Amino acid sequence: MTTKPRPAPVLPPERVTLGARISHGFYLAYAGVMTVIGWVAEPLQRGITSKRMAYFFVLPNLLIFGLFVLFPMLLNIYYAFTGGTALFPQERPFVGGQNFQQIFDCTNFLDSNSCREDRFWRGFYNTVFYVVLQVSGMVALAMLTAVVLNRSIVGRGFFRSVFFYPVLLSPVVVALIWKWILQRDGLLNALLVSLGMERIVFFLNANWAVSWVIFISIWAQMGFYTLILLAGLQSIPKDMYEAADMDGANRLQSFRGITLPLLMPTLLVVMVLSVIRAVQVFDQVWVLTGGGPGTATVYVVQYIYETAFANQTRQFGLASAASVVLGMILLVLTLLQLRAGRQSDIA
Repeated sequence: MTTKPRPAPVLPPERVTLGARISHGFYLAYAGVMTVIGWVAEPLQRGITSKRMAYFFVLPNLLIFGLFVLFPMLLNIYYAFTGGTALFPQERPFVGGQNFQQIFDCTNFLDSNSCREDRFWRGFYNTVFYVVLQVSGMVALAMLTAVVLNRSIVGRGFFRSVFFYPVLLSPVVVALIWKWILQRDGLLNALLVSLGMERIVFFLNANWAVSWVIFISIWAQMGFYTLILLAGLQSIPKDMYEAADMDGANRLQSFRGITLPLLMPTLLVVMVLSVIRAVQVFDQVWVLTGGGPGTATVYVVQYIYETAFANQTRQFGLASAASVVLGMILLVLTLLQLRAGRQSDIA
């Protein structure tokens, strides 16, 4: 790393405008900052050698990860083996696996009413149902959208922006917008009444509430996964499609023989990310339905939140144990998906 900045370009006096002067000032400031960094980095690099310099640059990120991710995770595991209502770790008694025993205290795991923590198991079954429908529907629609947007169509750039725009919105904002549309006196019911139809109270019917929760989550997140799949599609060489056309293959055969096999690593990434995000669903549903009607849209993360913070008796240990169970489920699902991806690559 050099300590001498490159000389700034010199413009003729008659061409020096205000913009050029501002750019020149930014260049001088940048050169000065890099010079100071060079004064510090060069002796440091000589002292710790260039091979170890990479660890020096990674260290700040590792410290942030350890402080805000690894330490809370380890603390959560500790809380899972403690009881009581105290917040500070030193004030919480050690109870061993009592919290896990309470969660898995069921006479029939297929019937949540037979479990001691029936709300957890109701949230668990709701989460499984949500993940299966939401992930499968979103991946299919994202794939279809990416394939269409990868072709030369009119307004392709506009439609790419339109599909990605909901991703930029906060989940709370998305939930509030759709709640305004779907409520009893909302925009959709006003349209139905204007057409001579009856109002539908969507959030008081379990089937309607679950369907809208899945639809809204797909609408809000599909653009992100469409962008990933679109990048994967654009990395496939066009020569392969041209060769397939010369061999007489139609579009469906090209999709099955070329697109899907070459897109499988990208599709695996999309599957893993979408499953992790779907299992952790909470904020959007909490604002939209609050878990209702009844327990129709109660999911595991909402159970964890209510057990730890919303109930009158705050059971931090029980909530931590539930989050550890959820984390283990996520780990198993991710490993299974990665293993399936490796086997498909080998085949």
